[in-house]
Amino acid sequence: MNRLADQRDHKIDEIEAKIKEQISLYQSLCDRSADASLLDRPLASLIYTAFDTETTGLQPSHGDEIIQIGALKVSNGSIHTDEAFEALIDPRRSISAESIKIHGITQAEVDGKPTIDQVLPSFYQFCEGSVLLGHNVAFDMRFLQLKEQSTHIVFKQPVIDTLLLSAVAYPNQPLHSLESSMALLGVQIEHRHNACSDAVATAQVFLKLVP
Repeated sequence: MNRLADQRDHKIDEIEAKIKEQISLYQSLCDRSADASLLDRPLASLIYTAFDTETTGLQPSHGDEIIQIGALKVSNGSIHTDEAFEALIDPRRSISAESIKIHGITQAEVDGKPTIDQVLPSFYQFCEGSVLLGHNVAFDMRFLQLKEQSTHIVFKQPVIDTLLLSAVAYPNQPLHSLESSMALLGVQIEHRHNACSDAVATAQVFLKLVP
């Protein structure tokens, strides 16, 4: 039993080291000046913002836009659904049929909603003082980074990707999509594939990976 416990503790230490490595790497690659003191704090003492986006398509560099942001806070080993952020966003362009099949958000639901320039200031404020948490989060961050010039909003927070953590924790698993990680860890969420439910799923996966 002690041997199994030692193996588990070693794996947790490995995951925690990977998290801090991710934070350092993101800051250096993006030339961010996030609070370096976060690297010296226990992970359990940090506040996280688990978030997800839904988009018009998969190519932000070719004009695809965010149409929904969902987020909630995670701290002290708990998910705080009472501290949540949700916004539908008018992309000022059409949503691809393929994307609608995934997230179910139609053009009629977003037409006339606030634009991304109007939504990002409040989302940035919601995220202040926390570590950003996402699954395959590079995809979401790319959309946010492409809006920096027009909105003057730069997300300098440290960023953690649960996809990479899953790969560290379960290196023999062939897939590390959010769906695969949820199935592996016993996470069940109804009405998946909108930004809010995916943010909850990401938070639950994170807490399973970093108990």
